[in-house]
Amino acid sequence: MEISIIQAILLGTLYYLTNNGTPPLTGLGSVSIRQPVVCGTITGLILGDVVQGCIIGATINTLYLGFVNAGGTLPADAGIGGIVGTALALTSGSTAEAAIAIAVPLGIMGTMIWTLRQTVNIYFVHKMDKYAAIGDTKKMAFWQLWPTQIFAYLVTAIPVALLVYLGAPVVQSTIEMLSGTPLHILSVIGGLLPVIGIAMLLQMLNTRSGILLFFVLGFFLQTYSGLGMLIIAIFAGVFAYVYAELKFKTED
Repeated sequence: MEISIIQAILLGTLYYLTNNGTPPLTGLGSVSIRQPVVCGTITGLILGDVVQGCIIGATINTLYLGFVNAGGTLPADAGIGGIVGTALALTSGSTAEAAIAIAVPLGIMGTMIWTLRQTVNIYFVHKMDKYAAIGDTKKMAFWQLWPTQIFAYLVTAIPVALLVYLGAPVVQSTIEMLSGTPLHILSVIGGLLPVIGIAMLLQMLNTRSGILLFFVLGFFLQTYSGLGMLIIAIFAGVFAYVYAELKFKTED
């Protein structure tokens, strides 16, 4: 599969939306679209394979389950990992596990882009402070909406568009060179990485004694009961509701 220029531009624009903080779109990009399961699915839609894009995106998402963006910090950019990782995996025919290994260094690159944006944004904030001091709200709005978003688009969309357009052939040839044992090792490592995300999530959830017992119960039900995931999820939802009602009523 080859990525056209139009598809590369669309993927670059998608990454821009994952970083978007413009008032009309606040929360849509940085909270929702940034999740690899979402942006991976959209990437699959752009490249013509929605199902595989969703599968790869969901697999990459497991790595970021326990990541928390506190304040203006970004420990790792899940958006660029989900978009570029999914795109390169689809174009090269790689497995979802190999896509995770691709996404890890991309997440670090996304953090660098984020830091650059926040640093340059200081200049824009000072310009807005200048016009706020004299009560010029029109120029304040201009500096908030236009220069900031143009700069954000340039530093997010262009790198990703170039990565997916120029990087796909490189990844394809690299996958072919690594075929065999090296690629198998890479896939095994990629399969282990989601454990880190799940472990971080469990650590966050383990705020009360006995909470992990429910996770163990769900694991054994999924593994040995033969029930489908949807049935177990419905059962877990009902059980959690009853448990919460009984526990909190007792505490009240």
